[in-house]
Amino acid sequence: MNENIPENLSPEECAGKIFEISGVRFEPEIAADLWEKILQHKWLLSEKVGRDVGFRTACIDFVENMEQALDEYMTYQRRDILIEMGAQKIGREIWDTISDSQPPKQLVRRRIILPLTEEHISTKHGVTPPKSIIFFGPPGTGKTHFVKAIAGVLSWWYVEIAPSMLMEEGTEKVGANLRRIMGKARKLEEAVIFIDEFDELAGCRDNADRLDKSITNEFLKQVPLFKNEAKKVLLVCATNYIRQLDPALLRPGRFDCIIPVGGLNDDERKTILQYYLSRLNTGEIDIERIVKETSRFTPADIQYLFEQVAQFAFEHEIVEKEDHKVTTETIFQILPKVRPSMTDEILEEFERDSDTYARV
Repeated sequence: MNENIPENLSPEECAGKIFEISGVRFEPEIAADLWEKILQHKWLLSEKVGRDVGFRTACIDFVENMEQALDEYMTYQRRDILIEMGAQKIGREIWDTISDSQPPKQLVRRRIILPLTEEHISTKHGVTPPKSIIFFGPPGTGKTHFVKAIAGVLSWWYVEIAPSMLMEEGTEKVGANLRRIMGKARKLEEAVIFIDEFDELAGCRDNADRLDKSITNEFLKQVPLFKNEAKKVLLVCATNYIRQLDPALLRPGRFDCIIPVGGLNDDERKTILQYYLSRLNTGEIDIERIVKETSRFTPADIQYLFEQVAQFAFEHEIVEKEDHKVTTETIFQILPKVRPSMTDEILEEFERDSDTYARV
């Protein structure tokens, strides 16, 4: 039979009850905080053994093994949060699909990966790893890919917070949902928290309505709270439209790094092309010719191209009933159907934004 555990106790009553059961005396304010943790510990112990362990047993066990009990509960709580937020484990190989010559990769490695993986050396030299980052650049340039690559190379959890998650209870609840979800995210350990289309949540307040202003204000509060956590948690936001973000978010002190992700040069495209070619049933391939003819392609364009090539080869083998190998000519047959995303105008605008906003 479950015990009748008193509710709504004053701090003094909590201190008295804990002392009565365990023989250990705590200050009333501390005891009130411990009371909730003991109730959590009782629930966790009961879950582990499959029966109600009783408040007295839980209280004694908690007080005698307080540090371990708190760690166990936080681990259990993090597991639930990871499940609720749809956390994923990303393979390290995604990092290798990004060319070493691509500027953001070197920045990310130098400013983020190394300080976190070589922690003893970074601590020795007073280097503080970033806790909050913005990636910006034209659509399809691989911003999300970079975030997943960071999670993969660190072997951390990847958690994406989509704007739709915040709006599922209506626009009036976005601020409250943001506060609740960010509060949960701050409890995680070794996690990359990603928010895409950041401009939808934190747009400039100058011409915004009351609701949009309140959401941006909430984000301005949440970023410092996130950065103050001692845990290994990285907040990464991405936007196609850096100019639309509120200027207060772009000032030093909120986001540690603002990193541009732009078009691909020949070497960078070649790395991505080789990755997708390795997944196909290929014959003779002139990689240099393909590199030359995809000069305005983004990573997303290249991915779409190879999806079309793979489908084409699959359908032909079904019809021909014999091995169908993808060749250079196969790719050039599909290439005119894929429109590149990058233009000279887009690239020029990106360069201007990089000069104005980048901070690494």
